[in-house]
Parts: sequence; structure tokens; C-alpha cells
Amino acid sequence: MTEKTVLNATHRALGARMVDFGGWDMPINYGSQIEEHHAVRREAGMFDVSHMTVVDLHGDQARAFLRHLLANNVDKLKVQGKALYSCMLNENGGVIDDLIVYFFDEAHFRLVVNAATRAKDLAWIEQQAKAFGVEVKERPEFAMIAVQGPSARDKVVGLLHDVDRDRIRKLGKFVAAAAQGPHGMPLFIARTGYTGEDGFEIIVPQEQAVALWEALAAAGVVPAGLGARDTLRLEAGMNLYGQDMDDDVSPWEANLAWTIALDEGRDFIGRKALEAQKAAGVKRQMIGLVLDDKGVLRHGQKVLTAAGDGEILSGSFAPTLNKAVAFARVPVGDLGDVRVDIRGKEVPVRVVKYPFVRDGKPCEGI
Repeated sequence: MTEKTVLNATHRALGARMVDFGGWDMPINYGSQIEEHHAVRREAGMFDVSHMTVVDLHGDQARAFLRHLLANNVDKLKVQGKALYSCMLNENGGVIDDLIVYFFDEAHFRLVVNAATRAKDLAWIEQQAKAFGVEVKERPEFAMIAVQGPSARDKVVGLLHDVDRDRIRKLGKFVAAAAQGPHGMPLFIARTGYTGEDGFEIIVPQEQAVALWEALAAAGVVPAGLGARDTLRLEAGMNLYGQDMDDDVSPWEANLAWTIALDEGRDFIGRKALEAQKAAGVKRQMIGLVLDDKGVLRHGQKVLTAAGDGEILSGSFAPTLNKAVAFARVPVGDLGDVRVDIRGKEVPVRVVKYPFVRDGKPCEGI
């Protein structure tokens, strides 16, 4: 059975092209994926991300549990509403999922995890939580809308209750707070996103999601599908779980070393494997590629280097750059002249440091 978000009928009424995404019936675009991409880079677009899984953790040992569960250290979360990005690892150091954790109080934290990994994630979290006496509560009654782009925050703030506007306007990056939306609807607004643009990800009760979507549309926010979300996050240098990393890939190999906190005295799941991998020398690395000639870089294509062969992970045409870009996993070492096998032809590509796009503009050297 394919799952549907509460906004499914709204997408269909807008003429969206729907696809199966991790078992969910989701909009890939509403007409032009490229126009939706540009709308987010230039003004403001919105995405239905209600397929994401919201999980609340309750218990006196909630912080201790998360210190054990996550590779990043939740002790960085000291102020109510502060958020942290982290990987959740298995004993071998492979990535079970990447997620965001929010701090409410010492006995209450919130996780937002990926849709396609929901069952696996919940089973793992519940299994690990038992030893800490932490209650794991999924929150399917919530929907989620991401509003992204240079004018996204202004458009959202304009819809809030007068008393909340200044406070939400001043919200720092990776911080969330409660506010009242149109008709007094309760919102959980986080200054986070998956596009490389500023904006908010808003959790709203399901029964009020359609009204929020319509209010955003009336304020000039353009509906955008998963197609644009994918090209935006790739340009912004953001990993996609299942494509750029998975249970057999460690954060070292996925360019996510910055999410690992090897602080003293914290024995998180997968730590020993990560330390052993680092001591032995990590064998694979994730790099950025740009194709200056015509052609498209796609997942699964072979990458040829002087250090050995690798493969394209995420690859696509990048509308902001008007050329193809990709992430690739290749052996560590001197790569020499790198080529990609595109239908039997070896095509030269440039190795670059990503993100490819920041603040709507190409990064230096791209």
C-alpha cells in the first residue's frame, strides 16, 4: 500500500506529476522542475515533507540515551529549540540514517528522520532506548512543510500572529520555536532546510496543513516537488541517504567527518569501528565532480581515476550552474585525470570542492 500525505489531494488538484518515493505517493514536479528549482533559489518555494518521520523521546535519561545513540554530541544542545545534525551508526560504523535532533528540555528531545528508513530507524531507536528507560513516540499526527528561498522567512513571518513575528524573524540557524500561524494554528518552526537556501521547516497538525499550504501559496510561495528538492540539495552539497551513504558506508567515507564528535568519555554506537577505520587509514573518499561539456552525470556511472575505479553517487543537471555535477566515491590517493564512463565513452570531469552553490550563486572554482 502506498502512503499518502494529508496534502495529496492538494498536489493532484495542482496538476502535480506523482511518483512513488520510499512507499509514499509524492509530487515530483507541478509542471517545470527547473522553474521550481529557480523559484527556490531566487524567491521562495515550498515542499510537502510530511512523509518525514517525527519521533519524540521522553525520559530522565533522554540526553544520556542520545549521547550513546548518535555520532555527534547532543551536549552541544543547551538552549531550548536548538537543533543538531547527526548520523546514527551501526556497530560497524555504517550509517543507519542521518537525522536532526531538537532539544525541548532534559526529559524531551525530538528527532526528524528520513521517510524511506522509517521502519528500520524506529526498530533500532526503540531497541537501544530500552536500556535507558526512554519512551519512543512516533508523531504521525503531524504534517511538515519546508519553505525555502531568499524571501521564504519573510513570507512565513508575515503569516504569523503579531506577537510571534519578531521572535521568529530573529530565530537563529538550526533553532526552532513554537508560534501561531493563520487562524491560530500551532506551528513548530525550525530554521533548517535541505536546499542550501535560508528558510523554515514547519511542523503543523495534519488537519491544518492544507490551510497552511494555501496561505503560503496566497503569499506567493511556489509549490515545488521532489525533483527540484533533489537538484537543490545536490547543488548545496547535501547528502541523500541511500544514495550517498548507507549501512555499509561510514561518515569518513561520506564526507561527514564534521558530524563525528570523538569527545572523551562518550562511548557512542559505532565509535570503536570509526576509530579503527581512521587508525588504519580510510580507503574511500567522497568527491565533487563537474562536467563542463554537454552530458549528464548519473547515479551508478563508473568513475575512472589513477588510484582506481569509483562510481557516481548522486548526479544531475544543476540548473543554477547550467551544467552537470555529481558526488562520487573513489579510492583515496592521487586521482590524476578523472573520467566518467558515459555509455561507453570516457568523458573528462573536474574534481572540485563542494558545495557547488551557496546563497544562490556558484561557489569559487565551480
